[in-house]
Amino acid sequence: MNHEWQLQDAKNRFSEVVEKACEEGPQTVTKRGRPAVIVVSVKDYRRLRKRGCGLVDFLRKSGLHGVDLDLKRNRDLSRKVDL
Repeated sequence: MNHEWQLQDAKNRFSEVVEKACEEGPQTVTKRGRPAVIVVSVKDYRRLRKRGCGLVDFLRKSGLHGVDLDLKRNRDLSRKVDL
């Protein structure tokens, strides 16, 4: 359950915001009526950080790692097309 807190309320009740983030899940803090930050527990943060990997790591783990690709460009001129 995602709960919203106005910035001033979140500042005044920070301990409660942290407690709810740990027990109930992410807590959204708004500034001037717009979402500004989300407070999450360390457990949720670590789970989210584990989820993805960078592009380089993804490609290294893919089945194409180590495959020798022919990346030479064809230098021929393009064909002529009547318009």
